[in-house]
Amino acid sequence: MEMVIASNEPVRLSFLMALLRDAGLQPELYDMNMSILEGSAGAIQRRIMVPSPQAHAARRVLREAGEL
Repeated sequence: MEMVIASNEPVRLSFLMALLRDAGLQPELYDMNMSILEGSAGAIQRRIMVPSPQAHAARRVLREAGEL
């Protein structure tokens, strides 16, 4: 798995996950529960990860959408 983007913005993360899924990729959201442990201070960003063979395509999709 490779990280393609990290953010603390839940709406943006949801949009990016949908964008990647619509492109036929298999994104996963990591560190989703870390905000509970940190007290929602925003210090730990959530990461969108994809299988390594899909990383290049995922970055291309995000770049074309103006998100990278």
